[in-house]
Amino acid sequence: MQPTLIVITGPTAVGKTKLAIDLALQLKAEIISTDSRQFFKEMSIGTAKPNEEELKTVPHHFINTCSVSDYYSAGDFERDALKKIEELFSKGHQYIIAVGGSGLYVKALCEGLDEMPEVDLELRNDLIANFETHGIVWLQEKLKAIDTTKYARVDHHNPQRLMRAIELASQAPIVAKPKVVRPFAIVKFGVEMPRELLYERINKRVDLMMLEGLLEEAKGLHAMRHLNALQTVGYNELFDFFEEKIDLEKAVHLIKQHTRNYAKRQMTWFKADPTIQWVSPENGLSQIQKTLN
Repeated sequence: MQPTLIVITGPTAVGKTKLAIDLALQLKAEIISTDSRQFFKEMSIGTAKPNEEELKTVPHHFINTCSVSDYYSAGDFERDALKKIEELFSKGHQYIIAVGGSGLYVKALCEGLDEMPEVDLELRNDLIANFETHGIVWLQEKLKAIDTTKYARVDHHNPQRLMRAIELASQAPIVAKPKVVRPFAIVKFGVEMPRELLYERINKRVDLMMLEGLLEEAKGLHAMRHLNALQTVGYNELFDFFEEKIDLEKAVHLIKQHTRNYAKRQMTWFKADPTIQWVSPENGLSQIQKTLN
């Protein structure tokens, strides 16, 4: 059999981690994280990393590998993850499991990235000036006016990603490269559940994060809030609380709301990929095993 990369993806809080670990134990596989925030060692509670026991149960890669002060792009991840996959397959692994909900990183791993135009410094400076004057709503409305498709898929609460999306929508079209054929088989599975149930799980997860110490974790990162890694739901809202822009109750409410918004954008991204086979958290393990057999 050809060595196979099994991709498990889907929205936040849907149960990807447990499914991936259960599958890895059955297949004697190792796990590669495709979550763009779990790379950063300072961000644990707010990124819902696997806990210490889960990390000991199955070998994980690309978790706690960077600092928030490091620049680590999807292209960097593609290079490093492919090297790790080659290493693991050369050791005799039949399967490797890639799990996470960051669509761009899944794309980078499975098929490579398109050629991106250079940053227009004049446009970037103009966007920064308007952001500083009018706030993030100005960026949101600007992008929505020029490209509704990009607006539906971008993180509305991340000013850097909003600015980059505006730049890409305002410049020459991205040069689409042919999909790269990897030297291993790829099988993709998406985990889904009814929206109402998912939103309930998100709300409960945020409450649990607060009990586990998310407030203290965010407080320790507040001085670095300008870094791109920290333009993240769950941290931005608490930073605003520390700066007395909102109260704590409002911050927690916004974390839940923005996380639900993010989950909706994740589903929009993944539902556009016809190669993903959809499974439920309850029956996902048996459904995946049946497909592999």
